[in-house]
Amino acid sequence: MSNQLSCLKEEMKLIPEKSKDIREYLMYLGYVRHFDEPVTIARAYAIESLFENHKKYIYANDLVAGSIRGKWSCDLMITEADSQHAERVVRSYGFNTFLMNTDHFAPDYETLLTEGIEGILGKIRQSMEKYQNNEEKKTFLKATEISMRAFSTMIGQYGDAALKKCAEIHEQKPNLLKISEICAKIKYKKPDTFHEALQLVWLAHTAFLYEGRLAMALGRMDQYLYPFYKRDIQDGILTKEQALALVECTLYKIGESAYSGRDDVVNIAIGGVKPENGDAVNELSYLILEAVKNCKIPGPNLSARIHCETPDEFLDECLKVVGTGLGYPALMNDEVNIPALYRHGYTIEDCRNYSMVGCIENFITGKQPPWTDGRYNVPKYIELAMNNGRCMLTGVQLGPETGEPSTFTTMDDFLNALKIQMEFGAAEYMMFFRNENDRYNKIAYAQPFLSCFCRDCIERGLDINNGGSIYPSVHGAGCMGIGTFADSLAAVDDVVFNKKLISLQTLKEALLSDFKGYEELQSLLLNAPKYGNNNPAADKYAVLFVTLTNEIFSKYRTRDGGAIYTAIATNVQNIPAGKQVGATPDGRHACAPLSDAASPMHGMDKNGPTSVVNSVTKPDYTMVSCGTVLNQKYSPSMFTDPEKRAKLLAMIKTYFKKGGQEIQINAVSRDILYDAMGNPENYKDLVVRVSGFSAYYTSLDKAVQLDILERTEHE
Repeated sequence: MSNQLSCLKEEMKLIPEKSKDIREYLMYLGYVRHFDEPVTIARAYAIESLFENHKKYIYANDLVAGSIRGKWSCDLMITEADSQHAERVVRSYGFNTFLMNTDHFAPDYETLLTEGIEGILGKIRQSMEKYQNNEEKKTFLKATEISMRAFSTMIGQYGDAALKKCAEIHEQKPNLLKISEICAKIKYKKPDTFHEALQLVWLAHTAFLYEGRLAMALGRMDQYLYPFYKRDIQDGILTKEQALALVECTLYKIGESAYSGRDDVVNIAIGGVKPENGDAVNELSYLILEAVKNCKIPGPNLSARIHCETPDEFLDECLKVVGTGLGYPALMNDEVNIPALYRHGYTIEDCRNYSMVGCIENFITGKQPPWTDGRYNVPKYIELAMNNGRCMLTGVQLGPETGEPSTFTTMDDFLNALKIQMEFGAAEYMMFFRNENDRYNKIAYAQPFLSCFCRDCIERGLDINNGGSIYPSVHGAGCMGIGTFADSLAAVDDVVFNKKLISLQTLKEALLSDFKGYEELQSLLLNAPKYGNNNPAADKYAVLFVTLTNEIFSKYRTRDGGAIYTAIATNVQNIPAGKQVGATPDGRHACAPLSDAASPMHGMDKNGPTSVVNSVTKPDYTMVSCGTVLNQKYSPSMFTDPEKRAKLLAMIKTYFKKGGQEIQINAVSRDILYDAMGNPENYKDLVVRVSGFSAYYTSLDKAVQLDILERTEHE
């Protein structure tokens, strides 16, 4: 990392304290001049005002322009009364929300780079001619044209700002002049060089940030930028070192959001297979790995796609980056993810070209509406099955009456009651999702700028959420607590029905009392078979978890006919979700955290990482189209010692060959994490893998810190 980029990092930390976000006021300036226009057109003019009127902030050490700092600084004198009135108008027009398909999207950057803004505007004009007799489509297309022209103007303004910055400083004048020249070109013309292509992509991403969109993926950067990189290297107009500096600058810009107090999870996918098949790893894949290692910040959320022909050298480089303590890249298995997507009717080429949005969510790049997901608290239904549908914490009847435990004479009786509770819970889950997802009129809530980055919205003359995309929307049901589920059912099977040490009714009473007065019984439950130890008695219930959740959610569809994916991921919601669940038959106390994502319960995987691999790979994850999260923690020596790292590499390859879907690793020792909790001032730059994303450890809630600390550390 150059001194210039170190200086850039420090510059970005200087966002003035107590700065007011003026985004809504800038949108108001567009709305206020178009109250009599159709809502779609008025919304486009609000985007125009937002793009054109924010201050184009250029850092002295910029190599790539585009900053969200303009959300907090402008030359407008805005009173509190002004802000309140503007907010009232903007809120009346309304916003799409996450559950209404607004962000968590992988844009079609390939088309942007091959056609440029000029080409996209040309496609809009052609479509307007095609639909000249369709007022609804003409209105939508006019809105896309307004927003895309505004984006073009915004790019030119960043170029002007870079040129103006040259008059203020001299040390970095050549770099700023270069930015100015590039912006002057790409505001209309398609890019021809690596620097131009990267600059155009980053400004598009910046525009999405101004719209208020989060978790907008940069997708397969090593694929769509590689032709530019390769040509520039061959022509001698770019060196690897220059390209590395440009990528590092862009990564620091991703981290800019964190300095404003609002982290953004920007997923970048590298490696994998090509759409036409064959290994996709290239020089740019390695360069991106090197850049993230050098920057040492929580973002981006880097995902490395691995398949059977991935070079060991690439996987080893991934492990070296993980070993710095960053906890990324997360490793994704193409051999599972591609079939998991293909079963939903996408072309095989589109499945091979998948990327991830947000944490680990599999996404058909640039061809479906933005992602949505929610959390399905599976262990809660064990509680309801034990208590005839009634919540053990509140006494509220949350599920159907499926019988008192005394009426269950076999394990199958209990499992039948559990399935009924899960089906009812899924119906309730889908009710809440459908009501929110389809709450607002899709025409009035059109997203014209975003639609320009999704095929085939322009060609169809339809918004991304109104039939414009090639594929329908999908939704992910994040199924939580596989470890808690498997351990609980294994304990019921072992202690109640096999060994007949207690009755199910007695177990219910112990759970209701949170094991007070039932300590010996709790000990029996804690010593029952546990998931993560290659024990068939527990692992068969992890298999049931995957097959049953897939079976239950497969019958549902989104409003436009898309699939409901399942996921085995919790982010950090295993902690608040645990607060909603009473004591469970695995010996867990009421309100304690659930097991984390696809991982075994903390401390219960006692037979080493090989046993974890054997347990976790028993389910068929091609049923889990969204993805899974297996969190593992290894001592730092596993990454610094080449011999140990080679063993870890071999284990990961075996895990994927056996059908594992994803793995992510923390490489920070328990001792350091413990010390960081007590002395946070000494660990301000300590980055850890949380669950699906990385973050500064000392910035995390204490409950999340403890959850990470308690993960089993393997040697």
